Amino acid sequence: MKVLIMSDSHGLTHELSMIAERHRQEVTAMIHCGDSELDSKDTLLEGFLAVRGNCDDGGLPNDLIQDIAGKRFFITHGHLYNIKMTLMNLSYKSEEAGADIICFGHSHAAGSELIDGRLFINPGSIRQPRGRKEKTYAVLNIEESQLELSYYDLEGNTVEELNKTYKID
Repeated sequence: MKVLIMSDSHGLTHELSMIAERHRQEVTAMIHCGDSELDSKDTLLEGFLAVRGNCDDGGLPNDLIQDIAGKRFFITHGHLYNIKMTLMNLSYKSEEAGADIICFGHSHAAGSELIDGRLFINPGSIRQPRGRKEKTYAVLNIEESQLELSYYDLEGNTVEELNKTYKID
């Protein structure tokens, strides 16, 4: 089962729609980790598990916990957990939530890391990437204990150096 993960679109509507349409038929769930800068009732967010970022108005939750494909996801933007300085606060919160996979944004820096058996995923930003030139989002393929994470640029090309495979229980 596959999950689309994006963040920090900061008002982009065409690109958000294009990415959702590109992957809609192949994914089980779509996640937006905040700073969409869209109204919570905007039709572009239909079908997304979306959270509120620091640039969003009200209407969206700060955090979501969702079970997808036998894994527990903790979804947040990250600004409330000081993720630009450390993942420790987010790690504690995700442990409390019993999460296997943590999806967050805020830093605009694409990357993933396995910490204490939990997978942390930042899909980067489709508007203002930091640390690289590509505007990125991610697709996570879940096959029992194997997690295959693929990053893509806006045109749908894979960003090979970010792609990783992880094993979790």
